[in-house]
Amino acid sequence: MGMSAEDERAASPRDEEWPEAEKAEKLARGAALKWASGVFYRPEKLEGLGHYRRRETQRNSSIQSRLKSTVQSYLEGVSAGLEQLRSAAQDVQSVCQDLGAARWALLDSADHFQGLQQMRELMEEHVQLASVVQVLPQIFSVHEVFSHILQLLHEQHLLEAHVELMMVEQLRDDILSQLHLRRLSSAQATVLSYFSGLQDLNESLAKQLWDIVGSSLRLVREDPVLFVTAVRIIEREEKIDDTLLLEATFLPPGRPKGWRQKFYQVLQDTITEAHFHAPRMDAEGPGLAKHLAALQKDIVSELRVVKDLMVQCVPAHYNILSVCTATYHQALTSHLQEILREDLDKQGLFLLLEWALRVYHSPEMMGHPDLLPEVDVSTLDPLMSSELVDQTERRYVMKVKASVFEWMQRTLEVEFKEWFREEEPETDHQGFFQSALPAIVMQMLNENIQVASLINDSLQQKIYNMALEELEAFLGRLREALVQCGKEHQQDRAVPKYYISHLLAVLNNNLALSNSVSSLHPDTACREVPASLQAALDRMQKKATQLLLEELLLDLQPLCLQLPSRKWLSGSQLVGSMWEVIDKYAKDFSRVRKPLFTLLLAESELLVANQYLRALLQRKMVCKSREERSQLCRRLLQDATQLRELFCGLGLDRSQQSLEAVFALRELISLKDPALLSLEVLGFITKYPDVSDEHISTLLDIRGDVSKEVRHVVLEMMAQHPQLLPEGYRPIFSNILVPVPELPFCLRKGKCA
Repeated sequence: MGMSAEDERAASPRDEEWPEAEKAEKLARGAALKWASGVFYRPEKLEGLGHYRRRETQRNSSIQSRLKSTVQSYLEGVSAGLEQLRSAAQDVQSVCQDLGAARWALLDSADHFQGLQQMRELMEEHVQLASVVQVLPQIFSVHEVFSHILQLLHEQHLLEAHVELMMVEQLRDDILSQLHLRRLSSAQATVLSYFSGLQDLNESLAKQLWDIVGSSLRLVREDPVLFVTAVRIIEREEKIDDTLLLEATFLPPGRPKGWRQKFYQVLQDTITEAHFHAPRMDAEGPGLAKHLAALQKDIVSELRVVKDLMVQCVPAHYNILSVCTATYHQALTSHLQEILREDLDKQGLFLLLEWALRVYHSPEMMGHPDLLPEVDVSTLDPLMSSELVDQTERRYVMKVKASVFEWMQRTLEVEFKEWFREEEPETDHQGFFQSALPAIVMQMLNENIQVASLINDSLQQKIYNMALEELEAFLGRLREALVQCGKEHQQDRAVPKYYISHLLAVLNNNLALSNSVSSLHPDTACREVPASLQAALDRMQKKATQLLLEELLLDLQPLCLQLPSRKWLSGSQLVGSMWEVIDKYAKDFSRVRKPLFTLLLAESELLVANQYLRALLQRKMVCKSREERSQLCRRLLQDATQLRELFCGLGLDRSQQSLEAVFALRELISLKDPALLSLEVLGFITKYPDVSDEHISTLLDIRGDVSKEVRHVVLEMMAQHPQLLPEGYRPIFSNILVPVPELPFCLRKGKCA
């Protein structure tokens, strides 16, 4: 069904006015059509059309009735609201009229209010005067109260005196407060003048309090009541200070007094002055030791009094034991620094280090069983800072170093004098020569290292390093003294009388020092001797050995002058004489310990071989015939064999002997075919790489049968086979200089002969 033209025209204005209604109607019609098409899509369903129409009619009627009821209720509410608005508007208008009337009434009464202000001021003045009248008796009695307070103070009735003093102060402070609020600053001076006696009474009371606090350690043992009274007064004043500071409106003169802080200050000053402001003590060891012992005893005793007695006399928040402990600790820190500014000797420095680093924390002092666990200085800074400890340790090391140097120098002077005595050096139980020098030196060094270990590892290591340095320097001075002794002996071989014996004692002493050095090290697991010190010991041993060999050389040189000679070739007592000299020295060498004895034998054998070869090469003898060469070889074989047997008999193994060079040289001379010399020389220089062209040339001259061509071949072969000295090789020929052959004079552009 469609709408007629009239309906559309009638709907148009409404639709324009209510577009949402048109949209809703369209949606409703669409929904209705959809529902109807779903219900009546079959003809048989049309029979129920009347039923559906009645149901929808009833439904529409119900909806319309509810809408009418709602609209009616809404309209009634709107009507009631409009009525209330009209009533409120009337009330507001009435109030405005009343306010206007009141305003006019107030304006008319302004003159009357001025009269009330004057009445209010009179009333306030009356109240003030009434207050003044009430306190007038107290004000007039102030000076009488002052006298009474002063009498109480003289009689040491401190609590009563303080109560009255607080009352007078309260009276003064109330008056000053009122004046402050009314900004009457001019009247404050009058009040302060009237109450001026309060200042003197406060000072008198404070003086007595601080005298009591200064004697607190004695009073808590003898009469703690007086001390407790002083603490109670101090706490009263602290509470008054806290109250006034909390209000922060008016602070009376002299406030805050801060008497609790003053209590701490007086207690700390008393402790400091009692123990740490004494007259300058003796900086030497004994005086300082007594001073430190007295400090130790007094501090422990007084801390026990604080812990057992004073703690019970003061409030817990005073932490009085911690305060006293910190005071002693800080005062000791400053006191030790002051002592260290003095020029202390080594004993004084040691005492300070031991006291600060060991005694102070030990059960003998701050770790005393009577003080633990309440007293704990581990939470405080160190008594001596690490920098100060290191500085003091270095000062101590320098003092010990000077002392060690002085003792070592005296020991050296005594030792030097011993060398020139008309007696042999002392011997040990095995008959080895020795002196007291090693025992004195090692005991001195070891004692200082052990003493340092009582302080800490750092000081012990410093002393150990110093000891090694001083020992090294001492060995250098001992070596110089030995050289000086050798020079004097060169001038007169009879001085010293027992020169060789003392040289042997020096060797034994040096060995004893070398064996004992490792025992000085603080760490038993580390026994290595520093390279520089070992080098000093080696130089000392080498110098003593050198001086002994020089003595042996002086006795051998006259014998070696016979070598080589025709007399020597034909048979002489040369080796026998050398045997006697060597045997004599070997008996002397037996007075040194085995490693030194072996060393001296080896060096003596090398010296003998060297002198034998030196005499043979420097005073060369040219063999004129095969028979002379054979005779020379027999003599060389006989001499070398006898000398080798001598040293073997003395205990020197053949592998350690240098006389084998004489046997090798004999082989060169005894070679029958000169053409084979190049091969023989090659073997010789391989075995003895320090042999030079001059040495070989001299040996070829001794043969007397070597042509220029063979000589040239041999020297050319040596040039083609340069030799390097192997590690550990003992040179034999390098220190033997042979005469340089004179070159023939040659004319210019001519052939040499």
